[in-house]
Amino acid sequence: MDILISNSSDKPIYEQITSQIKAMIMSGKLAAGEPLPSIRHMAKELRVSVITTKRAYEDLERDGFIETFPGKGSFVAARNLALIREEQLKAVEARLAEAVDIAKRSGITLDELTEMMKLLYEEE
Repeated sequence: MDILISNSSDKPIYEQITSQIKAMIMSGKLAAGEPLPSIRHMAKELRVSVITTKRAYEDLERDGFIETFPGKGSFVAARNLALIREEQLKAVEARLAEAVDIAKRSGITLDELTEMMKLLYEEE
């Protein structure tokens, strides 16, 4: 599993792990029922604490992205399309909020911003 950890990131390591696994699940790179590495194996591979990896897995399970079965391991949960769509909407909303903030500070009007977004959306 390709997970990149940045020590210079503002995000805690467990959040970096969580967000990258969520992205793999949402994109279909990790399919429903697919096993995840054990917590210990993941920690060893990433050279992080077992506690850090455990926190990431707990957050993924809490959010419905994985299921954990004692003695068997953790697996990608059956895809909940509504949950995945909600996660994607939250990501888009966060980026749009950032763009709106920059536009307001730069004196870009709503019409100009809307036109830019329309052009970007229709771009092939």
